[in-house]
Amino acid sequence: MCNTIPWEFDKSKAALLVIDMQNDFVNEGAIMEVPMAREYLPNMKRILQSCRSHNIPVIYTKHVLYDHMEISPLETAYNPKLKEVGMREGTLGVEIVDELTPLPNEFVISKHRYDGFHDTPMETIINNSRGLNGVDTVIIVGTVTNVCCESTARSAFNRDYKVVFVSDANGGLDEKSHQATLTIIEKVFGRVMSTHELINKIEGEHE
Repeated sequence: MCNTIPWEFDKSKAALLVIDMQNDFVNEGAIMEVPMAREYLPNMKRILQSCRSHNIPVIYTKHVLYDHMEISPLETAYNPKLKEVGMREGTLGVEIVDELTPLPNEFVISKHRYDGFHDTPMETIINNSRGLNGVDTVIIVGTVTNVCCESTARSAFNRDYKVVFVSDANGGLDEKSHQATLTIIEKVFGRVMSTHELINKIEGEHE
């Protein structure tokens, strides 16, 4: 891990991105179950509560597929079961888990690719969530660590956002791929923080 701090975290310029914490990923026995996402759900909830209490904007993504067309054909080529079931528009499985239910004033962005920025209003919403260009940092939690979360983190970096990637609030498919993402994010794409470290900074601890 990097031993230097490339930039300071300023909670007054941050937004929280909650990536794909949907029933079809989180619930036990779900079609795309990610047990680590369920394990880290309490940490995500703590971060969400802290961000809300300090007026940090919260933006959710939902990965959405359709029955009437293959909206993401290369994705379903790698995961053939998704041709028939999973994250279907209008089903309970596509919705955010109850523990992280969005508030009426929080945005929920539907996406059809791993990257939360691709063909979505994500950038526009971030850039105006604190007034014009008031956000320069995104905090990323959710699932899957090395797929949608990492893709979104890289895309945020490429748009010149500072990225905070929370080590124990992103759920991976397995520990090896989870750790690989944390390593590459820390080296070149952002700062990796624990839930405890991030909440301390949000609650008032300085660099």
